Amino acid sequence: MGKASRRQHGTDTTRRSRPAPVPFERRPFEGLAGETDWVAMREILPSATATITVKSAHVPDGAPSEATVATVLPMAWPGLHRADGTVLIGTQSGNASGDASRDLAAQLLAALAVDAGVPVLSTPPVTADSPRLQDVLEDATFEVTLHEGFDFWVGEQELEGDAAESLARANESIVPTSRMTSLPSAYWVRIGDRAHIRLVLPDDEDAATDALSRLHAAGDDALGGDTRLLGAFRACGLLVPVWDLDPELGADDYEDELAAWHQRYQKALASDVALTAEERRARSGLLSRQVTLR
Repeated sequence: MGKASRRQHGTDTTRRSRPAPVPFERRPFEGLAGETDWVAMREILPSATATITVKSAHVPDGAPSEATVATVLPMAWPGLHRADGTVLIGTQSGNASGDASRDLAAQLLAALAVDAGVPVLSTPPVTADSPRLQDVLEDATFEVTLHEGFDFWVGEQELEGDAAESLARANESIVPTSRMTSLPSAYWVRIGDRAHIRLVLPDDEDAATDALSRLHAAGDDALGGDTRLLGAFRACGLLVPVWDLDPELGADDYEDELAAWHQRYQKALASDVALTAEERRARSGLLSRQVTLR
């Protein structure tokens, strides 16, 4: 065998031994309980937590079977195993392999494996063979708790140095957020002197866009009064419409209007009639204003 052939043969062997790249997952949290709130935790909520249960096969000896999913951790750590034994992972830590489910599963397994009192500063790159949350978690409800700050970071402990400064800065910059009760994964937020509602829709993105287009063309997309649909953005394969509200009113003032809007939306979503010319124009307008998060 010539040198060129040997070099080529060695290259092929190396290439075959490399782990397969992570396949892109358009809806990384599909199949998990509370998919829309997983998206909300990762993309739109400033400070929130939820409890998850890990399958026993993935729990190291001495580690807890329950962990806390958080929006953000101190210093944007991917994970933290607190001195009191509590394990936390941050959904907004910045990992972006193309499959958020694999990224978060890697953070979770790393946080379970480190000693108590140790943060996870980074995680190895995931591959196509890395487990996903769907593989690691027990099938259970996913209930989000909103917080007015990030004091849940410390529990009964106190942070020092850079971590304490990070906590203070984070608490100062928190965006007031309230959960709406009339629909799942609907959140009222106040940003400066403006107020909005953001709603994570559970439906196929294209079908949801068509339904919003039908409502917009019919003038039925607002929430009453001087409210208006600003548009929608795409997040983890789902659509998130955003309304501009009367800043003098609070979340409770829009519960009935949001419920009524949802009835109109469901009717539009169920329609199998082709979009009219006006509805297609409305759809083009919505798409031109859309942005994709991550």
